[in-house]
Amino acid sequence: MPQWAGSSWYFLRYVDPKNKKSLADFNKLKHWNPVDWYNGGMEHTTLHLLYSRFWNKFLYDIGAIPNSEPYAKRTSHGMILGEGGEKMSKSRGNVINPDDIVREYGADTLRVYEMFMGPFEQAIPWDTKGVIGVRRFLEKVWRLQEKVDSKAIVNKDTERLLHQTIKKVGSDIESQDYNTAVSALMILANDFAKQEKITKNYFETFLILLSPFAPHIADELWQVIDNKKSIDLQGWPKYDPQLAQVKEIELVLQINGKIRERIKAPAGISEEEAKKLALSSVRIKENLAGKEIKKIVFVKDKLINIVI
Repeated sequence: MPQWAGSSWYFLRYVDPKNKKSLADFNKLKHWNPVDWYNGGMEHTTLHLLYSRFWNKFLYDIGAIPNSEPYAKRTSHGMILGEGGEKMSKSRGNVINPDDIVREYGADTLRVYEMFMGPFEQAIPWDTKGVIGVRRFLEKVWRLQEKVDSKAIVNKDTERLLHQTIKKVGSDIESQDYNTAVSALMILANDFAKQEKITKNYFETFLILLSPFAPHIADELWQVIDNKKSIDLQGWPKYDPQLAQVKEIELVLQINGKIRERIKAPAGISEEEAKKLALSSVRIKENLAGKEIKKIVFVKDKLINIVI
């Protein structure tokens, strides 16, 4: 049987690989198929996907299988290119050996870097500087254990950021936005690093969120802070919508694009209210004295730019 044919129905055979009388038991096929989520390289989208679906349709038409479609969901991941942006190949001499990366930087670094380097479905060039940056991030995470104190006072801003991170990472994993999930973890780690002490509960939650991306260091730190059972046995954290809600934002006040002041304002403030706050600022009044306002640009929860 040609190669393409052999790779077009293996997911059917997997459900009953030792069956010598038929392709697979009909009831097992009905129970396990179609495949919930089939992920493959972008280069297979117009070949393997087409062939496997054709085979599935044919087998369904002759009554050999119970499902007309092979997959409920099909996605393609992007390709990791060489550092120059070209496809990796031995002839170009730009192949990155993952074994070398693991030896020098560790398996967790490689895993986190590949998730962080860009959107899941895009082709992205390899960047060794990026690998080094991820390694530094994990080293920072390792040092955070020194700040863990079960008696630490809860920092409300950190508490809000923690619940926002729980929401963000969980949502991003579901939507395959792994790079932004890692970014959220980096932001939380930076916040922890600024604190004199971190509550044990906060750090435990952070480690659970980190564990899908960096399982080795997460489990090691989990045990270092006196947890007996593996981190893999822990439930996924749940965020509190009230605690995750941003109640106050920093509104930047500009005149002709130059920052003149930063003020605190309620999150979600309307354009009219934001304009009133900006125009009532003493510093803004001083800079506008005797000048005509041509227009005011409002960017929600971010800035007011007064053009004169």
